[in-house]
Amino acid sequence: MDLHLIDKVALITGATGGIGLEIAKALSAEGVHVIIPGRNRDRLTAAADIIRSKAATEVRIIEADVATADGAALVAREAPEVDILVNNLGIYEMKPFADITDAEWTRFFEINVLSGVRLSRSYLPGMLKKNWGRIVFISSESGLMTPSVMMHYGMTKTAQLAISRGLANETKGTGVTVNSILPGPTRSVASEGFLRSISTKPEASLADVEAEFFATHRSMSLLQRLISPDEIASLVAYISSPLASAINGAAIRADGGVVPTIA
Repeated sequence: MDLHLIDKVALITGATGGIGLEIAKALSAEGVHVIIPGRNRDRLTAAADIIRSKAATEVRIIEADVATADGAALVAREAPEVDILVNNLGIYEMKPFADITDAEWTRFFEINVLSGVRLSRSYLPGMLKKNWGRIVFISSESGLMTPSVMMHYGMTKTAQLAISRGLANETKGTGVTVNSILPGPTRSVASEGFLRSISTKPEASLADVEAEFFATHRSMSLLQRLISPDEIASLVAYISSPLASAINGAAIRADGGVVPTIA
């Protein structure tokens, strides 16, 4: 399917691996020129090489920590205008509520929430002026059903939903849309390590560790497997396209059925 995205420009945060990298690859394959910011030049360069190997569009890296005000400002100066902003940067961990320090609450909020707030604040006015643009927040099913041992993470994902909907209200009557995507547990190097860290048999095969996770921690999942990052990326590419112009202010679940639908 032609998503009519040729020569659009997209900035994707957290794109050196996992969902972010797959989103960058999917958009690039549709003819989008992509910009990926990050703290580590080696990882940025490696990710850019992977993206370029899949498509002939321009790939630009910006060495900056978008979880800080200075880093987000640097990105906005280096790339003052984009058509698509994907706020994907995020961290997670399991920790009992009583053990989460004030500093950790603040760190999660800075990285998962304020990075997207700052970049959206920079780019939304230009999108409104052009009367076209897409802002996509990568939230999580944890934003709707916060795990008791990941409250600081769940809090940030719920905050993203509120911010996304609030920003969408600012686009009323325009060609700009703001939406959230809510993935369920998704496969990555980090997630595989995470599953082993909470498994009763971390030395077991990855398939067994994954099966234990869904039996113990996500028994409500209909998919009963980790989602592939490219499954999320294809949805983001569509939401970013002119074909999805009627979708605005939405929280779109791609969670494998973890969150039950209430009629």
